[in-house]
Amino acid sequence: MLIYPKIDPIAIHIGPLAVHWYGLTYLAAFGLFYLLAVRRLSHEPFASVQGPGAWTRRDVEDMLFFGIVGVIAGGRLGYCLFYKPGWYLTHPLEIFYLWQGGMSFHGGMLGVIASQWWFARTRAKPFWQVMDFVAPCVPTGLAAGRVGNFINGELWGRFADPSLPWAMVFPQSGSMQPRHPSQVYQFLLEGLLLFVLLWLYARKPRREASVSAVFLFGYGVFRFAAEFFREPDAHLLWLKAQTGLSMGQWLCVPMIVFGIVLYFRAQRRPLPASA
Repeated sequence: MLIYPKIDPIAIHIGPLAVHWYGLTYLAAFGLFYLLAVRRLSHEPFASVQGPGAWTRRDVEDMLFFGIVGVIAGGRLGYCLFYKPGWYLTHPLEIFYLWQGGMSFHGGMLGVIASQWWFARTRAKPFWQVMDFVAPCVPTGLAAGRVGNFINGELWGRFADPSLPWAMVFPQSGSMQPRHPSQVYQFLLEGLLLFVLLWLYARKPRREASVSAVFLFGYGVFRFAAEFFREPDAHLLWLKAQTGLSMGQWLCVPMIVFGIVLYFRAQRRPLPASA
């Protein structure tokens, strides 16, 4: 049985400014996105696009900028609406208290979709082509975020059998009983494994929207599975008790369904000419 290694959430102090590890993991996520997106420029069908619609590094930079705005705004609003709507309805100004924490992947995903829709519209690029370009570059950022969760000692898992070799005690949970390190599970599943599968799948030209569909389905399934080992938020235990599923699982259901529908609709589209 392991004991959570107490880690100072503040990485460095620069005068009165405290730089948190969690903020650095966001920077790492954005940096990884940029590096992978530049590599995507050499993949088909993007490498073969010519003329005004050709893909360039400037496109990657603009997509990243819009994506950062979408992640932060969507992630925060999603957390407020999905997880604590009553509280933020009565305390609306606290929506802007980002330093208090509280971000939602599903909200961040909707924010990214909205930002990339705007990018596609202003650059006259097909929306699903843009989303197919982005999708394989996202999971490493999710993995970085789970590292931040682990460093903060948050989002711990449910109680585990003490004989489990990697069962871990999280003192900040208020209990000294061993738990599943669910942050690590999510790092491995929706981060590394999803990245490897999606990157390999997207290396070959695919019908438009196919890569996006695989991302939606893959993330939804991996997150749904990981939620069985993650402790639900205390204020949402009632949802788990009444439905048998956590809020995270309920939010994954439409992702999985839409991913399946989108994939089969995508198969009606023609293959790119570069295939």
